[in-house]
Amino acid sequence: METMTVAVAGGTGVVGARTVEALRRAGQEAVVLSRSEGTDLLAAARDTGEAHRLARTLEGCAAVVDVTSVTTMGGAASTRFFEAVTTALLTAERAAGVTHHVALSIVGAAAAPYAYYAGKAAQERLVMASGDSWSLLRATQFHEFASQLAARSRGRVKPVPAVRSQPVAAAEVGARLAQLATGEPVGLSRDLGGPKVEDMPTLVRRYLAATGSRARVFAVPLPGRWGRALRDGTLLPGPDAQLGTQTFDDWLATVSRTP
Repeated sequence: METMTVAVAGGTGVVGARTVEALRRAGQEAVVLSRSEGTDLLAAARDTGEAHRLARTLEGCAAVVDVTSVTTMGGAASTRFFEAVTTALLTAERAAGVTHHVALSIVGAAAAPYAYYAGKAAQERLVMASGDSWSLLRATQFHEFASQLAARSRGRVKPVPAVRSQPVAAAEVGARLAQLATGEPVGLSRDLGGPKVEDMPTLVRRYLAATGSRARVFAVPLPGRWGRALRDGTLLPGPDAQLGTQTFDDWLATVSRTP
């Protein structure tokens, strides 16, 4: 395969870093788009000069992988972020002649467009309306989500939303995104999930125990349509999904061995 240059927006994050690693292992060139590397996508959405700068950065890239994220659970804030970033990337790609946009979304975002997922649903709509040069991968939550939920409260009591999930390894998501980026656009790809359906509060308990914490976890059934979607299987991958191989226990073993 001829060497390609692929830009990874959010390339320093949990799944973004793994996408960069997968591309480089495959002999491809990866360009990291992040604020720490000098690219501010929100600034590019607001400022013409920054937009031109982003387009120049993307010159020579065959594809862009968007794995950006924002720390919020608010639907309005999430929507503003993903609409701004997606629009900035798609506009810069057209100016730079990039022929393939790859976006990472979440299983269930379109069916349950509430809270954080409202932004992902908006992102999906923009990508799908952008033409025919895109690939969209919906993945389930990563194993690392359990540690993120545990870190949200500092006390000895950890309230965790009641969620049915099928967590997947971030490395496997990164590998699939790298594969998509180096191929032809496929449109909506098969869902990607983990090998086993799990209960999120239980995963957080297991994570805390493995890391030596004595904090107690309480499952919290969230109200309304969003809460029901978290519990009723809406966020689980479909029957034709591609399933990863690393279980939560496999991932947890690597965490517990970390000094």
